[in-house]
Amino acid sequence: MLAFADALRTQLAAPLPGLDAQLRMAPRPRPGWDPLAVPEGTREAAGLLLLYPHEHTWHVLLTVRASALRHHTGQVSLPGGRVDPGETLEQAALREAFEEVGIGPDGIELVGRLTALHIPVSHHLLHPVVGVTAARPDFRIAAAEVERVIEAPLVHLRTPETVRWEQRVRERPPSVLMDVPYFDVDGVRVWGATAMVLAEFLAVLDAIDAAGHPR
Repeated sequence: MLAFADALRTQLAAPLPGLDAQLRMAPRPRPGWDPLAVPEGTREAAGLLLLYPHEHTWHVLLTVRASALRHHTGQVSLPGGRVDPGETLEQAALREAFEEVGIGPDGIELVGRLTALHIPVSHHLLHPVVGVTAARPDFRIAAAEVERVIEAPLVHLRTPETVRWEQRVRERPPSVLMDVPYFDVDGVRVWGATAMVLAEFLAVLDAIDAAGHPR
């Protein structure tokens, strides 16, 4: 774990792949969305991209959002939510992970952040915080917020065949037909902002491989 965490920390401190990597998994077209502009009044949010070993390989924790939530119901996301006054992004990410799936902060080593991503539907600027833990967490799901946990093996996410495409009509006006890339994980489509965050993280892993850092 230490070698992996150190390699991630080093790479996350370097210039990030950023928007170019995020856009690999962005629906297209997205009328009216300027990825470089964050509108006034956008709220800060933090999500925890948590890596842990399970069945002899590294996994990423994802959640299926409960149907009673206001935004992105039924979609796959990182544990996360709005940053409370006085909180750091890291504190918010850890708090949300505890509230949603019962993961305490002890044993989680935070190694850096990915590029912030504006989410127009919920008017949030999502800051992905990357953490590593040495053992698979004991999940305790908050049913009001999370329908279920998805454990995504990194080796699966990095397989090209995992990325697929579909067409869907944009829910918000204008109602255009979009080409939507997604990760097919455990029979669930991981798309939108979560897929874009994962795309940048996978680009970080590619950079680690290219640099020859220990894994």
